[in-house]
Amino acid sequence: MDKQYENYVQNLEHKIEELTAEAENPIGLAHQLIELLLGCMAELKSYVMENGFKNVDEEIYFFKHIKPVFLSKLIYHNAIYKIETKKPYGNGKAIKKYIGNELAKLKRYFDNNLDFYKYYRTNNTYLDEKYFIRGKYDIKLSLDWIYQLKCPPFATANCPLRVEV
Repeated sequence: MDKQYENYVQNLEHKIEELTAEAENPIGLAHQLIELLLGCMAELKSYVMENGFKNVDEEIYFFKHIKPVFLSKLIYHNAIYKIETKKPYGNGKAIKKYIGNELAKLKRYFDNNLDFYKYYRTNNTYLDEKYFIRGKYDIKLSLDWIYQLKCPPFATANCPLRVEV
């Protein structure tokens, strides 16, 4: 495997620790982390586009283990930002109801994608070539493969799903 991928992950973790230690509020921190992650994702994408993959195993490893580290953090901090900025003012009851509604949305999403989550969390590999190779569109897998149309050279069949596991 290309050691540069692991270096990107380590550098990201270090920068996140630094920003988190200096944070004064959750909205400001989420904003800073989103900016950081967007920049890191752009660097990672450039590296992949310039260097490609040595073989299918490296491509699977990248899309199964490396890209999700970045994208999951981006999705998470974006969700925190949206939740915090839309959180109602007022008593604890209104806030509790709002948070409950947000959690219900997350549960529906996970319930709708349960097959993939079970596959991923149990470390299965028998569908890796369908899930983690670019250009492998299989509509029978019931994944949101339309995502691949946004950035085909840097996306696989389950990009939005895998990162939220």
